[in-house]
Amino acid sequence: MAIRSSRSIAVALVTFATFADIVAYSVAVPVLPDLSRRLGASPTMIGLLFASFGVTLLTVSMPMGAVSDRIGRKLPMVCGLVALAAASTLFAFADSLPWLFAARLVQGASDAVTWVVGFALIADLYSQEERGRVMGLVMSATNFAFMFGPTLGGWLYEAGGIRLPFLFVGALAMIGAIGFLSFDLPSTQRAHETVPVATVLRAPAVAACAAAVVAASATISMLEPVLPLYLSAKLGLGPARIGLLFGIGAVVSTVLHPVYGRLVNRVGSRTMLMIGLVLVACLLPLLSLASSYQSAIAVYVICAAAVSMIITPSLTFMAEATSNAGAGSFGVGYGLYNMAWGAGLLGGPALSGFMFERMGFGWLMLMWAPPLGVVTWLLGRVQLSLPPTEERA
Repeated sequence: MAIRSSRSIAVALVTFATFADIVAYSVAVPVLPDLSRRLGASPTMIGLLFASFGVTLLTVSMPMGAVSDRIGRKLPMVCGLVALAAASTLFAFADSLPWLFAARLVQGASDAVTWVVGFALIADLYSQEERGRVMGLVMSATNFAFMFGPTLGGWLYEAGGIRLPFLFVGALAMIGAIGFLSFDLPSTQRAHETVPVATVLRAPAVAACAAAVVAASATISMLEPVLPLYLSAKLGLGPARIGLLFGIGAVVSTVLHPVYGRLVNRVGSRTMLMIGLVLVACLLPLLSLASSYQSAIAVYVICAAAVSMIITPSLTFMAEATSNAGAGSFGVGYGLYNMAWGAGLLGGPALSGFMFERMGFGWLMLMWAPPLGVVTWLLGRVQLSLPPTEERA
């Protein structure tokens, strides 16, 4: 009972940390553009400021995963949350664009640490049969932060000025850091083993999982700029109704993450990944056939449900793929996962904007489907035979 209880506390701390991280990320959406304009930033400079988050996300994820495999999870989690508090404080008191860029870069690094080390810790503590359920719960809570963050940021901004939203996030991050400092994480031998990085990176299952993660994050992010443009032009929808559409999709995803987490244990993570990819490939072209606001909501919500069927199983599958590669710890695997997610977030909007401008929304959706089929085929060719120690875990 003590072990189970301590694992539950560890999961609660990881969930709180990722929740705080997403709140920090989403609070910036309504606040940073105005703050940047006050400091003389052009629209191009504001875009670069938002994009700079991805620079440190991509560069820190893999090294931090390897470091946490060697020294354990506690210290990196504390450092990541302290870095998030520092970034938030920098945002609050920045009086020039260079300071804003510094804060955004530190925020990206803290995001990398929190997500990579947090999910590696969960993989350390839970067996293959339990990971899907636990990771689904964590994703559900963090998905709620995506809905909660922008509203909170806007409300705090109006209530207390430019500094209050960031100081609130900084306080959340410090509470999380104190929580990890005060709690002795359950000991796991895996967290201190040396991980063969090159071996993990060469594993076909790890590569296939990374491809699926890129596909999921690119699909989510490619819809964000072009779907509003299409719905506005075709159906005459305004920002409020389009925002509601995205909000309903987020609510559905929040509800389904824990459901999919439990299904992973019955169906298998790879099977669910493949089902999700096929469903998304089939559903995307239907978005261009929406003839009313109601039908657009219906198709988008089903698409969001299918994308969630990729995300939750992929978190579990990465742990299985890492174990299959012979590694006893998961930091490197989740470092690669985070890098793949960041790559999709960077590439999805850029590619969709380019294709939308040249071929229109309908053809974009059709052309996006075949690569998802290729990733499904790659997953189908992967053979997994977990080491005996992992099967008994």
